[in-house]
Amino acid sequence: MKYDLIIIGSGAAGLSAGIYAGRYRMRALVIGKEFGGETAKAGVIFNYPGFQSVDGYELMDLMKQQAAKLNIEMLDVEVASITRQGHRFTVTADKKIYEANAIILAIGAERRRLGLPNEKELTGRGVHYCVTCDGPVYTGKTVAVIGGGDASVKGVILEAEYAKKIFFIARRKEITAEPINLDHLRKLKNKVEIILETEVREIVGKNKLEKLILSRPYKGSTELIVDGLFVEIGATPNISLAESLGVELDERGYIKVNNMMLTNIDGVFAAGDVVSHFKSFKQAIAAAAMGAVAANSAHNDYKIHG
Repeated sequence: MKYDLIIIGSGAAGLSAGIYAGRYRMRALVIGKEFGGETAKAGVIFNYPGFQSVDGYELMDLMKQQAAKLNIEMLDVEVASITRQGHRFTVTADKKIYEANAIILAIGAERRRLGLPNEKELTGRGVHYCVTCDGPVYTGKTVAVIGGGDASVKGVILEAEYAKKIFFIARRKEITAEPINLDHLRKLKNKVEIILETEVREIVGKNKLEKLILSRPYKGSTELIVDGLFVEIGATPNISLAESLGVELDERGYIKVNNMMLTNIDGVFAAGDVVSHFKSFKQAIAAAAMGAVAANSAHNDYKIHG
């Protein structure tokens, strides 16, 4: 089957790209292994324009419906491979072959998990990976933030606007972050308790998070009672397909793009969390914006090569 554009990834970037491709009357296909990407797992989101609050999965489903009304085809399967011959691309997915003039890689980055039992079950029920998205849920409550780097420090600073108490847990001997952020962290004083050289060994709860079990006692106990847990230990971009095409990566392992989301390979665009265009600012609104730009660029490219 032949298309003008194939979009790989069905999160905020991929679906936004699909919507714009539909508006440009391109014949486009969105292929995504995991519908909605990280946004669909985020729980309730409070910072997406147009919504006071919206469930992440619901937001992605609304985007999907909008793309479908624009005649964008969608497949919930994993892409096995992409090959390139000149300005034509062949995508293999679910043992079927699809061809296109251009590709948008919106394959995201996976937030690093702790890999603990019960973590998946309690995601969105006390366990979260985005303070910006879910921090307000815990207004006046007690939370823990796991990290130790700059992103986690900024997460603690933001959550301090909402939470009554924050336990900042780091497995290293010290917190490392930009000096200005460390200064801000210190100004929070007793609102934040820093627990160093400690890991979370267990996440306890049935229908919601109840407590954490620490690797070493803190104030005489390995049990830490919290209402919420934010895991801020980084993310890993999904780059295997990009590497197979010879797409250039930056020093952090993310896909390099210019301001129009074009990679170093003609006809290959990228958007969303798989690029570091906005550095560590990984938000659904930013991903959606990049997806729209990538679709615009793919359309302009199609007018030349289509």
